[in-house]
Amino acid sequence: MYDPTVARLTYRALLGRRRALVLGALPLLLVVIALVVRALTGADDQTAVNVLGGFALATMVPIIGVIAGTGAIGPEIDDGSVVYLLSKPLKRPTIIFTKLIVAVAVTMVFSAVPTLIAGLILNGNGQQIAIAYTVAALVSSIAYSALFLLLGTVSRHAVVFGLVYALVWEALFGSLVPGARTLSVQQWSLAVAHKMAGGDLVTSEVGLPTATVLLVAVTVLATWYAGQKLRSLTLAGEE
Repeated sequence: MYDPTVARLTYRALLGRRRALVLGALPLLLVVIALVVRALTGADDQTAVNVLGGFALATMVPIIGVIAGTGAIGPEIDDGSVVYLLSKPLKRPTIIFTKLIVAVAVTMVFSAVPTLIAGLILNGNGQQIAIAYTVAALVSSIAYSALFLLLGTVSRHAVVFGLVYALVWEALFGSLVPGARTLSVQQWSLAVAHKMAGGDLVTSEVGLPTATVLLVAVTVLATWYAGQKLRSLTLAGEE
């Protein structure tokens, strides 16, 4: 289910000079914000929650997920180079699964690691806040990568749709419409963070059992359907 050659090509595409700069910009900004906030306010648990929840988990992680998830396959479909990959004796689910692993790894490195660093800067992991949000970033990285990889497979406008979901649905509607929060990867990952953090500083609109089921379901179904779409794309090319 994992092909090293496909993985190497995908890593090379995702970590090219231009895309690497984009991927590194938000994590760097998060660490800078954490340093400034710590210098101005000192160590404060609520401030740490506000920064990690409001910027890291709500903005940085989904945007990095969009870049990594759609970038793992979208450009190859757009420029037609995917035909060369599909001509190899590889199962289509293997291609998708390999690209998902790469997208997840890239998203985790560029989101979870800076989240942990920022959390330690902000309050030194008081009440396990830094660890809680780091685990939430790790969990959401998997779901976001699968979801946006699917978008990259089915649409040429995957980046636009991904940003609409991440910044409009989750950030805007999620804050205004209570029902929309149930269909939010951010809220699902916050349920995990709430379980790990001390006290009630970290909250979620979704219970942990429901969040766990939805995270697994979205990841599995999105990966499976992406494989099916890639298979139909092959058939269309052969016709």
